Amino acid sequence: MFCCLFWGEGGGREWKPLEDRSCTDMPWFLLFVVFCVGMGGICAFTVVTGGAARLVFGYDSYGNTCGQRNEQIEGVLLSGLDQTDKKFVFFLDPCNIDIVQRKIKSMALCVTQCPDEELRTYGDLKRFAMINDTELCSYELAGHLYPGHPERFTKCPKLPVPQSKPLPVFNRCTPVDISCYAKFAEAVVTFVSDNSLLHRLIAGVAASKEIIIGLCVLALVLSMLLMVIIRYISALLVWILTALVVLGSLGGTSVLWWLYIDHRLNLNDTLLKKAEEDQEEQESSRENTKALLIYATAATVFTVILLLLMLFMRKRVALTIALFRVAGNVFIHLPLLVLQPFLTFLSLFIFWVYWVLVLLFLGTSGNPVQNEETGLIEFRLTGGLQYLTWYHALGLVWISEFILACQQMTIAGAVVTYYFTRDKGRLPVTPILSSVLRLARYHLGTVAKGSFIITLVKIPRLILMYIHNQLKGKENACARCMVKACICCLWCLEKCLNYLNQNAYAATAINSTSFCTSARDAFVILVENALRVAAINTVGDFVLFLGKILIVTSTAFAGVLALNYQRDYTEWVLPLIIVCLFAFLVAHCFLSVFEIVVDVLFLCFAIDTKYNDGTPGKEFYMDKALMVSRWVFAACARGIFPCAIGAPRGDYGSERSLCSFPEV
Repeated sequence: MFCCLFWGEGGGREWKPLEDRSCTDMPWFLLFVVFCVGMGGICAFTVVTGGAARLVFGYDSYGNTCGQRNEQIEGVLLSGLDQTDKKFVFFLDPCNIDIVQRKIKSMALCVTQCPDEELRTYGDLKRFAMINDTELCSYELAGHLYPGHPERFTKCPKLPVPQSKPLPVFNRCTPVDISCYAKFAEAVVTFVSDNSLLHRLIAGVAASKEIIIGLCVLALVLSMLLMVIIRYISALLVWILTALVVLGSLGGTSVLWWLYIDHRLNLNDTLLKKAEEDQEEQESSRENTKALLIYATAATVFTVILLLLMLFMRKRVALTIALFRVAGNVFIHLPLLVLQPFLTFLSLFIFWVYWVLVLLFLGTSGNPVQNEETGLIEFRLTGGLQYLTWYHALGLVWISEFILACQQMTIAGAVVTYYFTRDKGRLPVTPILSSVLRLARYHLGTVAKGSFIITLVKIPRLILMYIHNQLKGKENACARCMVKACICCLWCLEKCLNYLNQNAYAATAINSTSFCTSARDAFVILVENALRVAAINTVGDFVLFLGKILIVTSTAFAGVLALNYQRDYTEWVLPLIIVCLFAFLVAHCFLSVFEIVVDVLFLCFAIDTKYNDGTPGKEFYMDKALMVSRWVFAACARGIFPCAIGAPRGDYGSERSLCSFPEV
C-alpha cells in the first residue's frame, strides 16, 4: 500500500468521472483466479482421496468407510471389508470424550442398525446381534460368543449400551439421552459452572424464541429506518455531542481545580495546627495536593486545546452534517443500497459453509496412520500435504476480504454515479446493478489486490493473537506484553489500510485507474483535506455510534416490555443478551454501509471543489446541501463570515476549498 502511494502514476492529470472505463489490475485478477482454482483443487483432492466420503458416511477404527467396499490397508488385518450393508457408525463408548481434542476416543464400528433400545447385559448384545444381523462388538467376535468371550470387556461396547439413533446425513449413532456428553458440554461452555443455571438459561431461550425473533426483526427495521431518518437528526446529534463534550471538559476541569483548592486549604490548616506532628500524614497530603495540581493543569490544557480545535473545525462539522443529509438522499434515490448487507452476509455465509465443509474433509483425508496410544486407524495429512490446511486458511481470509471489498466497490460505484449525474432524474434504472456489472467487467483485479493487502496484515495479527493466547498463564509477562503491543500496532495498521483501500476503490470507480494509482490520488485528496477528514471521522463516527446505541437500547427496552408482559419467562438475561448482540450486529452492518456512503460522498465533494469552480464548463456536481456548505466556506474568503482560525485567504494547500473561492 505504501509503495502504491509513491509508485502510482502522476496525480497531476484531471479526474474524469465515469469516462474512459477500462480493465484494471488484470495480473492480480489472474492471480486471484489461480488461487481460487487452488482452493477448488483442495476440495477436489478431498473428494478423490475419500476424505469427503469418510466424513459423510463415517469410517470405523480399521480404516473401512461405512456403506461401501474398501481396499485393504497394508498392515491392518480388519481393513478392506465390504461394508455396503453397514451404513452407520457405532461407538463402543460414545461418552469417552477427549476434552482437549474435542473428539470421541472410543473404537468405532460399521453396523447395519443403531441399537434402538438400551442393552444392559452381554446377553442383550447377543440377542440384538442375532435378531438384527449386526455385530456391536469387534468384527472378529461372533455374535453368539459375546456372553463368554474373554475379550468382551475390551472389544465389546461398554455396558449399559444406551439407546441410539442415527444423525441425519452423517450416519453416526448418537445416544438419545445426551447426558453422557455433559463433560464435553462443560469443556465447550467453560464459563458456566452451574448446570442448573445452564438449563434454566436454555429453557428461557426456548420459551421466548418467538419474542427473540420478533425483537431481531424490530432491530432490522430500526436499522433500515435510521439510515433514512439520520439525515434529519444528524445536526441535533452533532450539537448535543458538542455541548456534552464542552460541558464535560469544563465541568471536569472545574471539579479538579476545586478539589485542588480544597486540599490546599486543608493542608495549610493542618500545618498550622500540627506543625511537628503526623509527618507521614502531612507528606501524604502534600503528595495528593501535588497530584491534583498536575491533574487540574493537564485537564486545563486539554480543555483549552479541545475548545480551540472545536472553534477551528466548526465549519467542517457543518460539512459533516451536510454529508449526512446528502447520504440520506442517496438512500432515497438508491433504495437497493439497503440490501447490500444482506447480499454480503449471504455471500460470506455460503463461502464460510463451503470452507468449513472442506476443512472437515481435510480432517478425514490423507494417509491412514495407526494411533500409537489407542491402536486405532486415523487419517492424517503427511509430508507436503500438511500445507494444504495453511493454504485453505489463507483462502478464508483473502476471499472473505475480497467479498467485503466487492461490497465497498459496489457501493462506491453507485454513489459515484449518483454524485456525478447532474440531473438526478436521469439516473440509471438500477445504479446498484450497473455498479456490480462494472465491477465484474473491469475492476475485480483492483478488489483482489486491495483485499490481498489487508490479508497480509491480518494473518500476522491472527498468528500473534494465537501466540498471545498460548502464552496465557506463563510467567514471561514481558513476552506477552510485546506480543500484545504488536497486535495493537497491526490492528491500527489494518484499520488505516482499510480506510485507504475504501477510498482507493472510490477513486477507481471514478477514474477507472489501477489500485496503486487510485490509492495515490485518493491519498493526495485526503491529505489536502486532512482537517475535514478528521472532523468527518471523529464527529461522523461518533454520531453513527450513537445510532448503534439507539438501536440496541430501543430493542432492549422493547424486549424488557415484551418479556415483562409474558410473565411465564423466568430467565430474561440470555434472551436479552442475544437480542442486544444481534441488534448491534445488524446496526453495525447497516450503518457501516451508511459510513461508506458518507466517505465516498466526501471524496467526490473534495474532487468536485478541487477541479470545478462554478464557471461555465466547470459547473459543480454537488447537491444543494453541499453547495450551501461550500458557499459558507467560500464566504470566508470574502469576509462575509470570519475564516477559521489559522486559515489564510488564498492558500491553495490544505485549505484551498475552505477559504479560497473568490467566485461567490
